[in-house]
Amino acid sequence: MTSRRVRTLALLAPLAVAALSLLAWTQPWVEIALDDGRPVTAAGDVAAPALPALALAALALVAALALAGPVFRVVLGILLTLLSSAIVTSAALALGDAVGAASAAVTELSGVDGDESVRQIVATAAVAAWPSVALVAGILGCLAGVGIAATARRWPERVRRYDAVGTAPADEPAAQGRADRLDAWDALSDGRDPTAG
Repeated sequence: MTSRRVRTLALLAPLAVAALSLLAWTQPWVEIALDDGRPVTAAGDVAAPALPALALAALALVAALALAGPVFRVVLGILLTLLSSAIVTSAALALGDAVGAASAAVTELSGVDGDESVRQIVATAAVAAWPSVALVAGILGCLAGVGIAATARRWPERVRRYDAVGTAPADEPAAQGRADRLDAWDALSDGRDPTAG
C-alpha cells in the first residue's frame, strides 16, 4: 500500500468513527415496557451521554493528524485508541445492562428513582441495534489508532512551503526587481508616471 493511501485511510477512519458514533447517539437504544404498560424509549443521549464528546474529540483529531509530524502522529494514534475504547465501553455498558442504561428515562416518566426501584417496575427491556453500531465504530477506532501509531513514519512528508521565509540580500537581481516594482507603485500612488525619467 502506498504512503498516500495509508495517510488517506488513517485520516478517513477517525471521520468514520465520529460519524457512526454521532449517528448512533441520536437514535433509540433501549425500548422498555413498564409493568403498567407504558412504553419508555431511551435514546443514545440517555443511554450513553458521553458519546458525542468522544466523537467530537475523534473528529478534532483528524485535523491534528493532517498537520502533525511523525512523533505526534504516534501520540495521536494512541489518543484515538483511548477515545475509541471509551466509545466501546459506553456501548458495551448499554448492551450489557439495558435497564440501567434507560433508568434516567424511566425515572423521568414514572417518577420512580433508584436502581432497584426502577428495575422492579420494568416488565420488559429490548436493546436496539444502535448500541452495536457504536460498538463497531469504537472497535474500528481502536484498530485505526493502532494502525496510525504503527504507520506514522510511512506517511509522506508534509509540505514545508510556509515553514521558513527566505530572505534575499537587496543587491541580488530578484530583490532589486521587487524594489523597482514597489517604487513604480509608489510613483503611481503619488500621481507620477513611473516610466518617465
